[in-house]
Amino acid sequence: MTPSTARTCNDAINPLHSLIYFAPEAEAEFTAAGLEPGRMCYLAGRAAAMGAVGAGTVTATFYNFSPTLVARHIPRAWQAAAPRDVLAARLRAVDSVLRRLLGPAAVDDPEVAEAARLAQTAAEACTAAGRPLYAAHAELDVPDQPHLALWHATTLLREHRGDGHLDALAASGLGGLEALITHTATGSGFTAEFARRSRGWSQQEWDGAAERLRDRGLLDAQGGLTSEGAAVRQEVEDLTDRLARDPYDHLGEAGARRLADIGSRLTRTAVSNGAFPPGVFAVRK
Repeated sequence: MTPSTARTCNDAINPLHSLIYFAPEAEAEFTAAGLEPGRMCYLAGRAAAMGAVGAGTVTATFYNFSPTLVARHIPRAWQAAAPRDVLAARLRAVDSVLRRLLGPAAVDDPEVAEAARLAQTAAEACTAAGRPLYAAHAELDVPDQPHLALWHATTLLREHRGDGHLDALAASGLGGLEALITHTATGSGFTAEFARRSRGWSQQEWDGAAERLRDRGLLDAQGGLTSEGAAVRQEVEDLTDRLARDPYDHLGEAGARRLADIGSRLTRTAVSNGAFPPGVFAVRK
């Protein structure tokens, strides 16, 4: 298994998981279950697999969200809707949004079923030690329908990689806000303004963290990464790739390439049908 194949496969299938965070169907289902619209839906929707955990656990496992934002909604969310009801609402939303973005025929698409089997095979090699969000999701039942089983498997792979990514960030000495700022400074991922607002940080907090990063020599005066900052971010990504590699080694080169091919096709279809709103992700120049 080459590192590039594993990373390509991850990049191909990850959007199939993350599209749920931008889908109006998700907020509709969550609010129908009792949650308040907005950030409560995201926080509770992703944390529910861990049970009725407190704000500290959510802040730690989500890493780059403002503790103030999290405490505003957690654990109050669990008084509005029990975690099991939030999880059921999320799966209903996934069903609706995948049918909309991929088309009704996706439910019976043999390649969707094939991708689900491949992703589930990869997830067999995920390990739970030190990976709380993955471990929580791994205890959930696998849905019967292939399109939902595919989403579940991509969620396992995504949270497994994400937990390892937090280890890499911590090892680099980047706290949550510093990690967010340096990631936007790479020119990939979220735009800086969307990242700041969606994660609940004030402009003053953002500016203060940016100043600390300049003091460390990681940001330049214009807010871009210095050569040292770029090296730190590259080390984070390289370690994240290494920590996330076992599932793709288990799947094998041919299987990972096939999953990447199907995942890329499905992701292109979802994106072309409006999976992600404009102004959220940075566009490299």
